[in-house]
Amino acid sequence: MELVEATLDDLDALVDRWYALAKAMEEYSDLNELVYTGADEVPEDGFRALLDDPDATNYLVVNDGETIGYLTLREDHHPSRTYSQSLRIVDLAIDDGHRNEGHGTEVVERVKALARERDCDHVTVACEWENEGARRFYRETGFRPKQVDYAQPLE
Repeated sequence: MELVEATLDDLDALVDRWYALAKAMEEYSDLNELVYTGADEVPEDGFRALLDDPDATNYLVVNDGETIGYLTLREDHHPSRTYSQSLRIVDLAIDDGHRNEGHGTEVVERVKALARERDCDHVTVACEWENEGARRFYRETGFRPKQVDYAQPLE
C-alpha cells in the first residue's frame, strides 16, 4: 500500500471518493445534508483550491496499482501549546470493497511517519459522534478523545 500525492489529473478520483464519504456522513446528522445529488454535480473548483493549498495535501491510497481510497491532511500550528505542531487527518476513506483489510491502519501509520518528517508533534482527527465504527477505528489505532465539537444551525 502506498500514498500517492494527488494531482489535477486525479480530480475525478478525489471528487468521487469525497462524494461517497460525504454521502455516508449524511446519516449521522442533518447538518451533513449535501446539496448535490451526485458526484457529477460537485464542482471541481473546491478540489483545485485544495490541491493548491500549501497547508493541505491530498493522497490517493493505492494498493497493488489500484486506487482504493483517499486521504487529505492539513498542518496546524498552535504556538501557545506544548504540543504545537500537528498533522490533521481531514478525510480518510477506504473504498467499501477494501475495508477491514488493514489498509486504514496502514494509512494511519504512514500519516504518523509523515508527521514526524514534517516535525509535527502529534496527529489529530475528528469524526462524527454517532459514527461508532470510525470512533472505534481511531481508538484502536491509538487515538484518544480530546474534545467534542458542537454545531448549531442558524435558521
